[in-house]
Amino acid sequence: MASALVIGQVFFPTSDPSVQALNAFLTFGIAFIARPLGAIVFGHFGDKIGRKATLAASLLVMGVSTLLIGCLPGYDTLGTWAAVLLCILRFGQGLGLGGEWGGAALLAIEHAPTGKRGWFGMFPQLGPSVGFLLATLSFLALTLFLTEAEFKSWGWRIPFFASALLVLVGLYVRFKLAETPVFAVALAKQHTHKIPIKPLLVQHLRPVLLGAFAMTVCYNLFYTATVFCLSYGTQTLHIPRAEFLQMLCVAILFMAIVTPISAWLSDKYGRKPVLLISCFLAILAGFAMSPLLASGSTLQITLFLSMALLLMGATFAPMGAFLPEQFPVAVRYTGAGLAYNLGGILGASTAPFISQLLVNSGGLVWVGYYVSTMAAVSFVAVFCMKETLNQRLD
Repeated sequence: MASALVIGQVFFPTSDPSVQALNAFLTFGIAFIARPLGAIVFGHFGDKIGRKATLAASLLVMGVSTLLIGCLPGYDTLGTWAAVLLCILRFGQGLGLGGEWGGAALLAIEHAPTGKRGWFGMFPQLGPSVGFLLATLSFLALTLFLTEAEFKSWGWRIPFFASALLVLVGLYVRFKLAETPVFAVALAKQHTHKIPIKPLLVQHLRPVLLGAFAMTVCYNLFYTATVFCLSYGTQTLHIPRAEFLQMLCVAILFMAIVTPISAWLSDKYGRKPVLLISCFLAILAGFAMSPLLASGSTLQITLFLSMALLLMGATFAPMGAFLPEQFPVAVRYTGAGLAYNLGGILGASTAPFISQLLVNSGGLVWVGYYVSTMAAVSFVAVFCMKETLNQRLD
């Protein structure tokens, strides 16, 4: 959100607005490059010593990096070093988050009773909608109560400082959790690997790659709707920031509502049917992007944002169980995390940047085609993956 609204102005003020946006989106994308590395590093320890301790360590890396971004002086103080340090901290965020998701998903589904892994795996998937709603409300409040100069000078930093509170809550929760039963058994029987990444890449490379491609639709829908559309709406369509943030607050509710529904359906009918139908609808949604977003109508823009985030929730919810179920327990943390975060590179890291390039050179309709293409890639990948609804986790 900060990338779309203020990062370009604070860290790249000497360029024109479109170049500022491109530079801001590049710093945004750096974290996604770091995520697979984080998945390998933290996945190594998650598959070797346990899910619980690894989650706490990854949270600290993520939390400290986020807090330091809020403290980082801008271009006016540090010159080009400000942008360099921002990139380093974004890399740190990605490194920490690369180890986050796999551990959270495994703690959920490896504790789940029979027939409810999709439902239990849905709760980590609620994180983006809840987190994004908190972020949107934070920036909306700052927009309403601060002047533009105050927001640009120091106001945008407040949510980064406030994130420290979430880190403390997260650490408390994680230290209260017990190790998952299936991993505790594997550890007791010494059914773990010295270097988990080796057997993963030798024996399970196919599900890693297919899982990464399956994730592209989730990432692309989310970051197109939230980052690119926010930037395009405020800078190109000249919609007031507060108004566009209110549209996003409405849209994110659809994602939050559909997430548990999609997870429940995946436990009832299987992961693949739910994902294939959702991916197909996402392909169609790409064609609706240009007429709805370019209309300038509050109602039509909110409709597109709501549709995109609803489909993001529908495709994202089953992944909490579907990706970990593709791997045996000894490489599950590394495998699920690597697939998830490679999908971030493909679907999210460059999504706002590519969308900005496409809209600059060919118009908004090409951004819609890009969304449909990413959804089609995921459709094919899911089709090629195995159904895991009734598969044992041990």
